Amino acid sequence: MTRRSPGPRTAATRRALAAVVALGAVAIGLPQLGATAPAASAAPGARSADAPQCSDGTGTRIPTVPPAFAALQTQLAWGVTKGQGVVVAVVDSGVDVGNPHLAAGALAGGIDLVGDGKGANGFADLEGHGTAVAGQIAARLIDGSGVEGLAPDARILSIRVFATSDDQAVKAGYGPTVDRIAQGIRVAADVHAQVINVSLSTSADAPQLRDAVAYATAHGSLVVASSGNTDSSLSVDKTDDPGPRYPAGDPGALGVSAVDAVGDATMESVHGPHVAISAPGSQILTTARAGIDCVYAGDAPATSFATAYVSACAALVAAAHPEETPAQWAYRLEATAVRPIPGRRDDDLGWGVVQPYDALTLVPGTGIAGPPSPFGDTGSAASAPDQPVRLEQRDPPTAAATTIAVVAGVGAGVVLGTIAVVAILLRRRRDDRSETVPLDDGRPLMGRTGSV
Repeated sequence: MTRRSPGPRTAATRRALAAVVALGAVAIGLPQLGATAPAASAAPGARSADAPQCSDGTGTRIPTVPPAFAALQTQLAWGVTKGQGVVVAVVDSGVDVGNPHLAAGALAGGIDLVGDGKGANGFADLEGHGTAVAGQIAARLIDGSGVEGLAPDARILSIRVFATSDDQAVKAGYGPTVDRIAQGIRVAADVHAQVINVSLSTSADAPQLRDAVAYATAHGSLVVASSGNTDSSLSVDKTDDPGPRYPAGDPGALGVSAVDAVGDATMESVHGPHVAISAPGSQILTTARAGIDCVYAGDAPATSFATAYVSACAALVAAAHPEETPAQWAYRLEATAVRPIPGRRDDDLGWGVVQPYDALTLVPGTGIAGPPSPFGDTGSAASAPDQPVRLEQRDPPTAAATTIAVVAGVGAGVVLGTIAVVAILLRRRRDDRSETVPLDDGRPLMGRTGSV
């Protein structure tokens, strides 16, 4: 696999990230992310060129902790919050409710916008893509498995906007489209999901996507979207356009690029001005269809996965700072990301590799190197290029401070069937707040070799 040769900035970021990973590995007892990991085919249910599908059976469990956790300050962040009270909308192919990591308490509800009769209330997933993304964000621990979401107390709202990405589904009108993705973003905002994950993109600067992101932002939701992958041969729109992808490039969206297992940007991600931040996108251990665990993107990073981890980080920030705006949540993530020059972003990594604990504990104010602050202070990259961010030590928030009454009483087997029902349940959180596109995964989840 061809990799991007790291330039001076990328190499510096790699060294900075390696130091963070080493500290994180010590804190949570994990191997370093850049260390040699077991091959995907070595673990039961894993994906590799030798294992095109996760498993022929059911109930496969992988006991390993997700490798990316070492780079993401996981235990430090969980000392502050695990995302309780936050709803993350996954605008995708649906969520397989049969996966025990995602059953009952992990789900806030489901909405089907495809209309093919196979995705009841968003709780079905023919492609498997949405299930993998949802697991990275909010999977619950189960016996015999190490799979867990980065925001394991958050809830997932499944908004199903396509059935599969294969040619037959696309011809039938059930593939991913700009219109349905825009509709999905709006629906998520209407029911007050604090974070909206869109692991999909298009090279077309579509006004309906731009308007949907603006609508979501105005309703208090942060849209986190993938920057796109360069492997156009497996993209639905088959585009070779190297320019920005959308909705990642729309104002108000947080565009996410992927880094590999050692923290490098690579040629597999689309880079450009639409990249705001980066996250691990390879060696991803998460949930899959048929109730199993899988390892994906063993060979090349995929922006779908990087986006999911940034959405989980955003959920943690939203849980700890519910009074703040989407722009302020995004600022926390960008300002504290690991980068070679504190006051400068680049088109490969954006503001750097996300660090959720630092984002949670940032004290906004003047003199912070990074993006312009939405907190009303004068700190900016231009005014203070070399000053470090300021952090505070925080005790874990009390349940009263972080718990938001969202979909209380959702139990095993309970499925929310309509937008109206979901809206009623989720509105308790915020009563005061008034073309075709590719999966950004490199390859479909099931039926082909490679990464999601």
